[in-house]
Amino acid sequence: MTKDIQTPRAWQRMLSGRRLDLLDPSPLDVEIEDIAHGLSRVARWNGQTHGAYPFSVADHSLLVERLLRLSTPKISPRWQLAALLHDAPEYVIGDLISPFKAMVGGDYKELEHRLLAAIHLRFGLPVDVPQTAAKAIKRADQTAAWFEATQLAGFTLQEAQQFFSQPRLIIHESIDLTPLPPDEAKRKFLDRFAELEQHVNNQVQ
Repeated sequence: MTKDIQTPRAWQRMLSGRRLDLLDPSPLDVEIEDIAHGLSRVARWNGQTHGAYPFSVADHSLLVERLLRLSTPKISPRWQLAALLHDAPEYVIGDLISPFKAMVGGDYKELEHRLLAAIHLRFGLPVDVPQTAAKAIKRADQTAAWFEATQLAGFTLQEAQQFFSQPRLIIHESIDLTPLPPDEAKRKFLDRFAELEQHVNNQVQ
């Protein structure tokens, strides 16, 4: 007798009831409430941060979008929304620290890209963000990492300067990080998403 070989399950059931296929994610199975819920419960820095709560990916996403606006005031709300969602795949796959991503290699990046493409399509963004906007978002992401490293994750200024982008003084003086309770981080993420989505829709009309 031959033993039946079952195909491993490749989908995750979300609290919304959606089943998101990780190998072939459909935009129709992406819900912003699932993203916000998941990101608010995923810890940055593997949880190795100061504070009563972990600094979540939702906290980080809000910070990156804020830093993008501070550094590039005239940038379109469309790319502000892309900044808010830049780590959205982590609601499914979690937040791997950079050293581990380097060890995992291309398979992880491919999965992350497919998920982000589905998320962008779901919310009316292009799969590939224009290079100028993508670079601005990346700079904001690196600056956010500098703040998180020095304020929360125990890095000295000298250590942080080796790995992250040190912010301009005007931005440096305006950022004070406090990890939020998950439910508050989720609410703030959803509120900011709704604001940006409305701005984007108004531009389209």
